[in-house]
Amino acid sequence: MRIAIYGAGGVGGYFGGRLAEAGEDVTFIARGDHLNAIKHKGLHVHSIAGDFTIPSAKVSNDPASVGPVDCVIVAVKAWQVMDAAEEMRPMIGHDTFVVPLENGVEAVDQLADVLGQEHVIGGLCGILAWREGPGVIRHAGLDPFVRIGELDNRTSERTQRLKDAFARATGVQADIADDIQVAIWSKFLFICAMSGIGSITRAPIGITRTLPETRHTIEQILVEIYRVGLAKGVALPNDAVARASKFIDAMPEKSTASMQRDILEGRPSELESQNGAVVRLGIEYGVATPVNAVIHAALLPQELRARGVEDF
Repeated sequence: MRIAIYGAGGVGGYFGGRLAEAGEDVTFIARGDHLNAIKHKGLHVHSIAGDFTIPSAKVSNDPASVGPVDCVIVAVKAWQVMDAAEEMRPMIGHDTFVVPLENGVEAVDQLADVLGQEHVIGGLCGILAWREGPGVIRHAGLDPFVRIGELDNRTSERTQRLKDAFARATGVQADIADDIQVAIWSKFLFICAMSGIGSITRAPIGITRTLPETRHTIEQILVEIYRVGLAKGVALPNDAVARASKFIDAMPEKSTASMQRDILEGRPSELESQNGAVVRLGIEYGVATPVNAVIHAALLPQELRARGVEDF
C-alpha cells in the first residue's frame, strides 16, 4: 500500500516506521528539525519491542509533492486535526481513505466535515511513545495496537488491506473492531481519565491510582465519560468503567499521558479534546460532568497561556 503518515511523532513515527520496515511504501509528513533529521539520517526508533531504523525514510513537509495515496494515517495532536485535514487534500484521491489515531472522540467527524465521510474510517491506537529528538522516536511502554473500522461497522476491502499491512509488521497488533465507536470511546475512557488526573496532580499513574483520594477522582472521571457516551448513543458495555480501570492498573508505574507531558512542559495540549470534550458533550446531551469541569477549568489558564492568548 502507498501510505502517508501525517504527523511523525511518537504515534506516527512508531507505526509508520513499522509499516515501512515491513516493506510498505510509506511517506512521513513532518516539519522543521524532525523533517531534516529524517531526510538526512533516517528515522530511528528505540523500542521495548526491538530497536530499528528506516535509513532512507521518505519524508516531506509538502502534501502536494506526495500526491494521492491509498491511505493517510493521521497522527497529529487532536487540536491539530482540522488544519491537517485541509492541508492533506492533495493526498486524497478518489479511493483514498483516512484513519485518525488521535486521542479523543471528535477526529472522525472533523475529518469527515473537511474531506467527506466516504474518505474516513474510524481508528485508535495504544502505545506509550514520544519524539525523543529530531529523527528519534522512543517507545517505552504498552504492547502497541491499532484498531480500525468502517463508521457503519460493515466489513470492507480497505479496512482488511490496512489490517493485512499491519499484520506484516512486527511489534504491532492490528484488529478490525466489531463496533468502532465503542472501541474509540473505550480508549477515551482510560486516556481521558489518565490525562486529567495526571495533569492536575503532576504525578505519574502509579501514584494517582494508588492514593485513595486520587483513585476516587479517577473513578469519578470514568463514570462521567461513560454516562456521556451512553447519552450520545454509544453502545458501551456495562463493564466499560471496570475495563478502563483495569487498563489503568496495568500501565507501568511511571507512565504519563501525552496531554500531561505537554502541560508540564508549557506546550499547547489536548485539554479541549479530552476533558473539555467531556464537558461540552455533557452539556449537549444533558449529562452532569462536575469533575471533568473542574479539571478543565483548573487547567484552562495554563492552556490559554501556552497558546499565546492575550493576558495569559
